[in-house]
Order: sequence, then structure tokens, then C-alpha cells
Amino acid sequence: MTTQDNKAEEVWLLPLTDDGAPEVPSGYIYLPPPTDPPYILRFEIEGMSSICRQGSLWLNIPIPGELFRRDKYQRYELHPDFNGTIRIDIPICQAGSFAFYTTYTPLPDFSTGDVSVPNPTQTPTHYIDVSPKLTLGNTILPLDSLSVFSVVSKFMGKYPTDWEKHLKGIGRREYNMVHFTPLTERGVSNSPYSIYDQLTFDPLCFPNGEEDVANMIARMEQEYGLLGLTDVVWNHTADNSPWLEEHPEAGYNINTAPWLESALELDDALLKFGNELESYKLPTTLKNQNDLEKVMAGVKKHVIEPLKLWQYYVIDVTSNAEETVADWSQGNITVPQKGFSSGLGGLEGVKGWSLKNKADFLQENGFVGADSLESRHHRSIDSKIGAALLTVLHGRYEGITSAKDEAIKTMTDILNELNEPFYKDYDTDVEVILQQVYDRVRYLRLHGDGPKLGAIGPNSAFIESYFTRLPSNATTKKHDSKSLSLVNNGWIWAANALKDHAGPDSRAYLRREVIVWGDCVKLRYGKSPEDNPFLWEYMTKYTRLMAKYFAGFRIDNCHSTPLVVAEYLLDQARAVRPNLSVFAELFTGSEEMDYLFVKRLGLSALIREAMQAWSTQELSRLVHMHSGRPIGSIDEVFKNNTNGINGTMSFKSQRVHRIKRSPLHALFFDCTHDNEVPAQKRDARDTLPNAALVNMCASATGSVMGYDEIYPKLLDIVNEKRLYSSPSSEAIEGGGIGGIKKLMNRLHTMMGKDGYDETFVHQEGEYITVHRVHPQTRKGIFAIAHTAFPGYGSGHGLLTPVHLSGTKAKLLGSWSLEVDTSSTKALAEKKILQGLPSTLFDFQDVAIDYKADETVITVPAAFAPGSIALFETWMPHSEGLDTFITSGAQEAFCKLDLVDLNFVLYRCEAEEHDFLGGNDGVYRIPNYGTLVYAGLQGWWSIIKDVIRNNNLGHPLCHHLRQGQWALDWIVSRLERIAKAGRTSLQSATTWLAQRFDAIGKLPSFLLPRHFSLVIQTAYRASWDRAMQLMSDNIRYGQNFSQSLAMVSIQQTGYTKSASLYPNKSVPCLAAGLPHFSHSWARCWGRDVFISLRGLFLATGRYADAREHIMAFASVLKHGMIPNLLSDGKAPRYNSRDSIWFFLQNIQDYTIMVPNGSEILKEKVARRFLPCDDTYFEFDDPRAYSRESTIEEIVQEALQRHASGLSFREANAGPGLDMQMKPEGFQIDVNVDWDTGLIFGGNQFNCGTWMDKMGESEKAGNKGVPGTPRDGAAIEITGLAFSTLSWVARLHSEGKYKLGGVVTARGQSISFDEWASKIQHNFERCYYIPTDPNQDEKYDINSAIVNRRGIYKDLYKSGKEYEDYQLRANFPIAMTVAPQLFTSAKALYALGMAENILRGPTGMATLDPSDLNYRPYYNNSEDSTDFRTSKGRNYHQGPEWLWPTGFFLRALLKFDLMRRHTKEERIEAFQQITKRLHDCKKAIHESPWAGLTELTNRNGEFCGDSSPTQAWSAGCILDLFYDARELATNPNV
Repeated sequence: MTTQDNKAEEVWLLPLTDDGAPEVPSGYIYLPPPTDPPYILRFEIEGMSSICRQGSLWLNIPIPGELFRRDKYQRYELHPDFNGTIRIDIPICQAGSFAFYTTYTPLPDFSTGDVSVPNPTQTPTHYIDVSPKLTLGNTILPLDSLSVFSVVSKFMGKYPTDWEKHLKGIGRREYNMVHFTPLTERGVSNSPYSIYDQLTFDPLCFPNGEEDVANMIARMEQEYGLLGLTDVVWNHTADNSPWLEEHPEAGYNINTAPWLESALELDDALLKFGNELESYKLPTTLKNQNDLEKVMAGVKKHVIEPLKLWQYYVIDVTSNAEETVADWSQGNITVPQKGFSSGLGGLEGVKGWSLKNKADFLQENGFVGADSLESRHHRSIDSKIGAALLTVLHGRYEGITSAKDEAIKTMTDILNELNEPFYKDYDTDVEVILQQVYDRVRYLRLHGDGPKLGAIGPNSAFIESYFTRLPSNATTKKHDSKSLSLVNNGWIWAANALKDHAGPDSRAYLRREVIVWGDCVKLRYGKSPEDNPFLWEYMTKYTRLMAKYFAGFRIDNCHSTPLVVAEYLLDQARAVRPNLSVFAELFTGSEEMDYLFVKRLGLSALIREAMQAWSTQELSRLVHMHSGRPIGSIDEVFKNNTNGINGTMSFKSQRVHRIKRSPLHALFFDCTHDNEVPAQKRDARDTLPNAALVNMCASATGSVMGYDEIYPKLLDIVNEKRLYSSPSSEAIEGGGIGGIKKLMNRLHTMMGKDGYDETFVHQEGEYITVHRVHPQTRKGIFAIAHTAFPGYGSGHGLLTPVHLSGTKAKLLGSWSLEVDTSSTKALAEKKILQGLPSTLFDFQDVAIDYKADETVITVPAAFAPGSIALFETWMPHSEGLDTFITSGAQEAFCKLDLVDLNFVLYRCEAEEHDFLGGNDGVYRIPNYGTLVYAGLQGWWSIIKDVIRNNNLGHPLCHHLRQGQWALDWIVSRLERIAKAGRTSLQSATTWLAQRFDAIGKLPSFLLPRHFSLVIQTAYRASWDRAMQLMSDNIRYGQNFSQSLAMVSIQQTGYTKSASLYPNKSVPCLAAGLPHFSHSWARCWGRDVFISLRGLFLATGRYADAREHIMAFASVLKHGMIPNLLSDGKAPRYNSRDSIWFFLQNIQDYTIMVPNGSEILKEKVARRFLPCDDTYFEFDDPRAYSRESTIEEIVQEALQRHASGLSFREANAGPGLDMQMKPEGFQIDVNVDWDTGLIFGGNQFNCGTWMDKMGESEKAGNKGVPGTPRDGAAIEITGLAFSTLSWVARLHSEGKYKLGGVVTARGQSISFDEWASKIQHNFERCYYIPTDPNQDEKYDINSAIVNRRGIYKDLYKSGKEYEDYQLRANFPIAMTVAPQLFTSAKALYALGMAENILRGPTGMATLDPSDLNYRPYYNNSEDSTDFRTSKGRNYHQGPEWLWPTGFFLRALLKFDLMRRHTKEERIEAFQQITKRLHDCKKAIHESPWAGLTELTNRNGEFCGDSSPTQAWSAGCILDLFYDARELATNPNV
């Protein structure tokens, strides 16, 4: 992106997934060239990722100063850290293709018993491509600035005179790289690609050999400004290469590839047949289709039938049957390892097998030679296994001759059945052979586009030979004659590029599917140098020789070169020239396969060609494909001071780039040396617009000698004898487009070097316009091209005037090309190659109309096909804009407090209405909808996805291009909030206003980019400020825990309709957004104190925690806190569990906050009178007239419960709750002093968190709770025990005045005694043993037990079966009161919950095997279904997220109890990490940037869920806090 801070260290961020894969689409990691000082590649791995289990990252990027070796990997140990992120920084000093993988011991499945430890494993290898750093003199040439010029060496003339003349001409046109076809000595065919001797430069061109090449390259670079690029040919050699005679094993012959014997026989027979056509009275000159049909009939009769190729496919039935019966008769049998069962009835069943069953048995167990066709009757069966089958079928041989005859017949029948599919394979292959021969002969002899070779005879073979037969001489006689016929190279339509088509699993050469090059022998490398030492060594010398002189390689036929070979040889080349550029001729037919080659080989670009386009529309598509990013593209890159390697702190300024999916880079030619020129394929006039369009692309570009000169046709590189000529070589003006090409190349190189990587391509009829600009300076080049495809004559419509919004333009020139295609002079010339006569007209009457906010360009009527116009463009007000936008944000946002950040980042619709009044809500984007937040997070939730996909077509981008409403709205909103009292927002507001004012001057098409840049800069500054205000464990924690911590800001803020106090407005914690955002619905006692530990204490927000504790302490009544606070004006006391979560939070506060115990002595004014159930309004004089300390509040709550509670809710009736029946308003709570358990509730109310009341009159469930949970709820028991144990300890330490309570009967009981009663009775009352025989030890009704090995949800409720339901509440008790549980039983129960209740993100609220299980919540359903109507099943199966936190905390705690070694403890943490995967995904993907309240079954979306809920995030933060404590103090 963006700002250039020369002092900032450049970092490219590569996150790895849990399985060690790069978190980059397609896995293609493309990095820029090395820099000095080196930039950093940062691997980022979640601290407890699976790959951290005894894990290591292995990387073969060499450390600075070392040479690269592909097999030398540096090891980086992955030290697990549950709360942190592992960062491994690698300086990038070399270009090339590098590899990494991880090794680790996989995490076993969680089990409460012993499990076997999986074996260590290695992930797949992934690749990192670092672009080469090309230099020409002292100038760096980025790949996209290359202008490549191809020449065929044999046409260059004499060296050095003709060569230097041409090279100087190429330099004059300001190309900067010359591509040479192979410069080595050519074979007998004289094709540059049929290399005779790879280690010798062509003596005809370079009499002094290597010395001449060295001098030429030096002069090219020093005098002509040209780098050298050469073809390397690795997969074949000339058919007369002398070293083949010494080393025929370098090719595929019958010795090295015996499966080719049948193909060789067929090839010999076809050649012989062609020479004997006359003897068969068949035509030798094919005049028509009928002649061809006659010849093909002869092929079938005289070639196919006599060859009997079917013998390569099938088993010799007679010999195999006889051998098998012989073994049977002698008792030589082998029973296969699997025996005879195979699911077919055992030994007795074998006798009833069908013939096919018997044949299948032999094919599966006794078949030999199935893999290939190696020789006639190579395929056979294992006679001893066949004998075993005969033994089962006929019994043992008893010496009776007739039995042998019967066995022979049996085996013959079986083998004939076995052969049947092989005969079908043969028949299919013969059909293919005949069709391929037919098609090839037709093309060569009859087809209009073919060469029409004429008469078949000794000088024109019937068909090309697939084999080169080495001559018989003293050298070759040393070898087996079978090794002297070598397969020729070729290609196959739509072939698998990874398959060796001369290998054992291919019949391509037999089936005649290869389009063969008769002058080239295919080289056989094998898989490593050990397979063919000479060939690997020889080709290594060749490769290193080429790398010595050339700055780049073009890999010829890359798709036919084995990957392992190309990889090895490129390593050799890069050892000589580390910054080697590598281009490839790669045609795999698959983008996925292209990516594979590019990644493995580190290819700089793939060869692509504009002349492949068949229409203006297709040409426009190709130009668009290679034109870089759209104008106004949006990047995400940010500065930060970040944690260094493995969590160490670095204060170095860094600019971090996220590695994104990179397209495949191209070397885009206007025309290549092996494809037709415009004069052949289009209209010769298209030479100019085609070249201009290619040169406008943001990629390396190329051309070929003859294109600028307008040669009339493609040169035959094998048979052409004439030499190049070019006006540019002679420094002659006129003729061709060389003069304009100079300007085009200069512009292309400038744009590539300076980073003009944004482009807009537009096609209108036969016109294409291209505008390419620099993303920061907005300087650009604009081109108009009028293409000249066949059939349009001299004109086809005018171009609509071009409007360049906010842009100025200056004409660089406009030209039109005319070509005399009727001239025959160029074709008639015998010695030199000439272009067609042409004229380039320069006209200046392109109209440029400058207006206030745009430039309008109009081309004249004379702008005929074959015309172009080039313009320089610039944009006022854009210079330095990115730097301005991204500066000053940290300073502007650095004084914001957490409440300010709530306003700046969040605020849902209802909160906005509440605070600002009127119709002010969140912003609405046309054709998209409303944002979820008015603050920056609302925008960022959209923009981050726009950036990730560069989706400039998003409705937000369209809206921004339509007008600046969004910019004005953002500033206006913050100004209104500042005027409403938040004056601390003024600095941030001013910063935004200034940036929006600056970008408001830009043309509208750039607003999406710059708006996004402003928003992400402000968002990052806000995030960084939030982290500064959080505790260290959050500030330096992983992104997930930071995202969870941000929910505390999201949910805590001011509203006018909700506060913690009736007469004072303070920020308060919302239960969730947007459902629980304002008024009475915002602040819930239960939600606050389930969330508080995570959102406030674990994040270091101690003041907010204290405020909420004090506020709810002030409204204590009946020994309870209200569930609905209603500002303290009308609190409602109907939740039996809220008080216990409240008391747990006070305990947590005293432990987690420095000097936290001091809160016990703090005083709070009481809304109601202490220990008095009298209700009065908040403005009554008695309200807040008395004070209590927090210690007294705790004591009152405990004492009131000990004494027993019994009251009817104040203001009971429909005005308080229109759904509840009268009985439900009665609240009763008491302690059973035999057990110490606290009982409460009834069947008409629902006093725990599972508080859904039936509401449907239609279904008859109104007033009937879905989950009354009366009796002794297990989580209340655990929370009570935790509180009692805590105050008992405080009392013993002299920090708490009273030591106990007094029962309703006046009996004093200490806290220790009360806690002991609970502990003594807990498992007896709640545990359900795995063994029914143990039931007598527990309070169990065995008849209604559904699950065993679990803890009851309730004890002695109104419906006994509800006690035994498996729900996710027992982990709450385990977390706060682990002393109550036997560890083995607890772990088993947690395992049950894991397997039965845990969903992807939440915990099922009811066992799926329960008859009441209804996992889909729909609050608006008004059906007759009693269980689900009006959402009564809210807690009867849907999966709630906050219990996940408690479940994982309990699982971690109890799992660690059985873990003793470091490795075992790490496993426990990793088991937890694994279970957080979907929560991490959810918060990352949610536009609300939070965790939802609940999901339906198996994580399915629930439309009635609050999309971000305080306790969902808070309880996971609790887990992170616990994990840190447990990691540092195992005894916690």
C-alpha cells in the first residue's frame, strides 16, 4: 500500500493453520525480491496449535551468508503457549523457490482412559517463491518492467558483425532483455531446439565458443542496456547427439523401458508397411479420403493383424493352465494371505463361486505383471496360488489322469474369464491406434492446414517414427541391440503434466497418441541422480554453463519436464546465479497444475501470448488478465510494534503486509517465435494496437524479431534459411513500428520500475482503452487502441468520448499503421527476411477538453483500425495523500478511554437512537443494508472482506463512488457525540474530518480505496489504544483473546435509558447486542456476573468490575441481587443463581485484582434497607439512606439463605410479567441442613439461567416454564460451596469478621461446617455411577436413569426425571468447586459431555437422547407444539456458547490433574485449543465481532440469537486467564 517509511522494517506475514498449511488461498506464497537490509518473512502460529505438539518448523531458506541447499533445513522448535502467538522471523536474502514443512506428534483423540500415542508425522511440503532481483548496471529491474525481445540464433547472421548490429537495434528500441533460442550446437535437423551438444556453443555462430558468448553478454549489458535470457531444453536432445551412442541408457529403450516393446514393434511395422504400399497395390499418393480409407484397411490387415499385439495384454492360457495343474498335482500350493473367505462363504462356498468370482480371486491374489505391457505373455498367474484354488475346487490330486484333464479344463475356463477384460483393453487400444494413424496421415497428406507431404516413399515416410534407431558403429556395438532404439519426444493434447507418457503406466506410444518430434530423443532421468548418473551430471554441466552467462532461463516444454528434474537443475543454476529469472513454456490445461509448477520451481512468470486472441473481446480479456490490479484497489498493510520471535518484545517500527493470493505472473508476448503473426492471423495493421495493448500490461512483456518489422508470416525455425533484417538494426527510420516501440518500451519499463500496478481496461466495439496508474502518486499512462481483426475493413464506428474523472491528460502521440499486404517482395526475397511495406502516420488531432473535474478525450474519424493514442495523465491533490492519511492516527486516538472507544468503534442501532435521540441510528448502504454498528467496527466488518477479495464491486464501494455521504455522516456523528459530553473525542474527530476532507477532493472512483485506508488506519489506531488500556496478558496475547477482550468495549458504554444507578448515568455492561442494548433489557444481574470475570477482571478493567459489583451490592434485597436491574429503579428479584455468580465475582476480584481484598471494606449506599424485605420506590427517603460494606453484603446474602427465603415478588402480576402464572411469583429458598444443599423454586417459575417461560396460548404452554429447574441446581451448589470455602478461609486469616451463620431454628453453623456438609453429600446426591451395582451408594432411582457416569443436573426437583437429565451445568460447579468432585469421575463425566453435548461452538442445553430435546429455537413460532411454540425450547437443545467456557475450563483443570510430564500437560492445553477452532472462526467472520448467544443443532445458525453476547466472550476469556495461571502454577 501506501506510506513509505524508510525506517520501518518490512515484514510479510504468513499465518499457518492448525495443520501447518499456509493461510493463503491456493497456497501460492509469492514474495518480492530480496532487499538490503533484508525484509522479514514472519511465520505466525497459534501458540497451542496442533503442530506445536513436539513440533518443529523446518525451512530451507538459508540464513544470511549461507548457500542454499534444498536438502538442508533449519529447525525452529515450536514452544507451545496457550495465551500467545509463536512468531518466527526469517530474513529473506536470496531469491528462488524454498520449502517448509512441520513435524509434530498428532494430538490423540480425547479419552478419559489410556490412549496410544500417535506416531510423529510430517505435514506436506509447502513452497515460498522469492522473486529474483534483476539489475542492469546500477538499476534494479522488477520483473514487471521487463521488455523481452526474442531472436532465433540461426537467423542472426555472422558473429560479431551481424549480431552486434541487431543487438544494437534491439537496444535502440529500449527493450531490456533479449531472449535467445538455444545457442548451443544444433542437431542434424538444424532446429534450435534439437541440441546436438549441450556443452558447446554453436561454432557457426560463435567461432571462439564460450569466449564469444561472454564478450557478447558483457557488451549487451554495458553498451546496449540488454540482459540475456536463453532457452534451456532439458527433456530431449537431438536424435544424432553423439553422447547417446555412448549412453543409450539416457533414453527410453527396451532395456530401460521394457513396456515400450509393443510400441516399437508397431512402429517398425508401420514404417515397413509404408515402404511396401506398392506391393500391396495401395496408393502411395493420397488424393482423397477414399485413398486414405484404402490405406487404413491395409494397416489393419497387414500391420495390426499379423502383429498379434493382444499377446502383450493377455495371459497364455495353455501354458499357465498346464503349469498350475502341474503344481496342483505335486501339492505345490500357496494359500494367499487373505485366504479364501473374502466374504464369499469360506472354503465350502468357494465351490459355488461363479466363473467370474474365481477369476477375480486370481486377479486379486495371484496375478503377475498387471502394471505394464512388458513382453508377449508377460502377464501370468502365480501357479501355486492357482493350485491352491484347484485344491479347494477339486480336492487333492489322487493320481487319476482324468482328474488332471478336468483340472486343466477348470483352469482354462478361469483363465479365459480372467483374460476377457484384457482382450477388451486390446480392442479399445487398437481402435485408438487406427484412429490416431488415420488422423495423423490425413493431416500430413490431405488436410488444408497440413503440410501436404505428397507421395509416400523412402524420403517421406508413411507416418513419423516414434523411435530413433541409433546407427550401428563401433560405439553402439558395445551395447545390447535392444538399447539402440530410443523413444522420440513429443506432446499430447490435454495431457497430465505430471505423468511420464513413456513410463510404465502409460500406453501413449503404443496408442500413437503422441505428436512426435522425430529429431528429438526423449531423455530418461528417473527420480534422482542415482537412477541415471551420467545424464544428471551432463545436464547439470549444461545448466550451470547457461546460468554463468544468462540472467534468465526460458524452460522449453516445461510441462514435459519432470518436476524433480527441473527443480534439481534450477537449484544448480541458482547456485551459479542466485537472482536467475525463470520463465516457462507451460501448457498444463489447469490453473491448479500451473500453480503447482510455479510453486515448486519458483517460476518468475509463464509465457503467454496476445496473438492467441481471436477477437477484440478476447484480446481485452487477456489484457485485463495481465494488467495488475483494478484502479483504486485496496490493500491491508499496517505499521506496528509487535512481539518478536516467540513472544519477545520488539520496539522496532515495522510495516506488516499480509500475504494474499497472488495471480500467476506472465511474460506476455505480443507474438512469440512459434506462432503466426498479425498479417497471417488478423490484419497486418493490428501489429500496432496489439503491441500497444501488451506494453500497457502490468507484467513482463515480450516481442519477437519480425513483429516490429511486420514480417508477413511465421518463420519455420527448422527449414528457414534466410537471415534477419530490420530497419532498427540499420538505424533506418520508417518501416514497421520500431520507432513507436521505443516509446512503448520506455513507458512500460518506467511503469514497471516505479510500481504503476493499477489498471483499468475497457472494451467498446473494436476499441480497447487501458489506463495504468501509480497507486500513490496517481500518475499514469492512458492508451486508446483501435484493433484490426479480419472483416472490419477501414472502420467500424467511433469511440464514445472518454471521460477521465478528476484527471488531467497530455497527448504523447497518436499514430495509425497502414500495411501493403499485396506486396510479394518480402516473400520473394531469397537471402534476407523482410517486413511488409508499411507507413506509420502521426496525427495530432485527438481532441482533449479540460473541464473543472474531468478531462474528455475524443478521437477523430481518421482513427482507423490499426491506430493508437498514448497520453500521460496525472491527478491533482493526490501527491503524498497516502502518507497524510496514514499519519497522525496514533496521536489523535491516544487519549481515548475505553468508553470513548465504545463510541468510536461500536454502538448498535438501538444504542444510537437511545443516546443521540431522533432518527439517528446506524448507517444504511443502498443495496446492502444497515451496518451492524455506527462506529468504525461497522465499517471495518465490511471493508476487511472488500480488502481480502479486492471486491471493488461491493455495494459499499458503489455507494462511495456515488457520493460522499458516508464521510460526512461519520464525522457528523462523532461531532454530535462530542457535543453530548464526550469532548475527549474531539481529537479523533478532527483527524477523521481532515482525512475525509482531503480525500473528498479526489475523483469518486478513488473514494473506496482512500475511504478504506482512512477507516483501517483509524480502526488500527483505536485497536492499538484499546490494547494499551488492557492488561499485559491481553496486550501481548494472541489475536483471538484480543478480539474477545474487545467485546468488553463493545458491550460497555453509556445509554440514556440504562445505568447502574437511578440518579447517576454511568457506563454499564449490556447482556448482548442488539437484543439487550438499552432500557430495562440492557443490564442483567446474572449476565453481568457470568461475564464480569472475563470481560473486566481478565482484561485489567478493574474499575469497571468494581463499579458493577458496588452497583449490584447496593440493590441487595431478600439476600439476592436482581436479575433485571432497571437502573435500580424497579429491580426484579426472581433469579436464584444471580447472587451466587455475584458472590463468586467478589471472590474473584479479591484474588485477581492487586489489593483486591480492600473491596470488602468499601461501603455502598443501600437501595433497600438491610435485612428488610420492604419494597419502596427509588425516590423514597429510605432509599440509599443506609450503608453497608461489601463484607456485610456478602454476610447478609449468606445469612438470608441460611435463614430461608420466602416472598412474593413486589408488584407481582401481569404488569410485572404478563406470561407468568400467579404461583410463579412466589420465591422460596431454603437450606437442607442434613446435606447443606440450597433448594428453591417451583414448577411455575424458572430461577436459574435456563429461564424461558412458556408464552403460547395456542399451544397451551403459557405460564409453564420450559426448564423450571427447581430443587438444588448443581451449579448453585458448586457456587455456594466456593463462596463458603472462601469466606471460611478469610475468617481463618482474620480478614472476615464472622465465622458462620444462624439457621432458621437459631442454630449457629460455621462456614466450614456448611461447606463440609455440601462436600460430604455432594457426590452421593448428584453422581450417577457407571455401574448400576453401585447405585445403592448414591441417592439414585435406577428406574429412571438415562445416562450413567454423569452428574445430575438437579437434586429433588418437582419432576424427578429432570434431575437425571444431562445438561451443561455441572462444569460450572466443577470449575468453581473442583474439591467436590472425584477427579476420575469428573473427567469421565466431562468426556460424556464432550461426546454428547459439545457442538462446534456451543454446548447443547439438553441431551439429544432426551424426549424433550428440541434443538431448533424460533421465538416467533406460534404453533400448537407445546414444547416449541413461542420458543419454549430455548434451553431444551439449542447450543449456548457461554457454557463452553466453563466446560473447557473444567476439562483443562481435571485433565491436568492426571498429567504429570511436560508433554502430557501440553497435550491437555492442545485439546482445549482444538475445541476453540470454531469459536475463533466465528468471531473472525462475524460482522458483530463477537460470539453469538446460541446456535441451533450442530452449530447451525439461529436467527433469534443475539449475534454478540457478553458472556459468550467473557467465559472464553476466563479460560485464557485460567490457562495462563495453570501453565505457570500447576497447583492452581
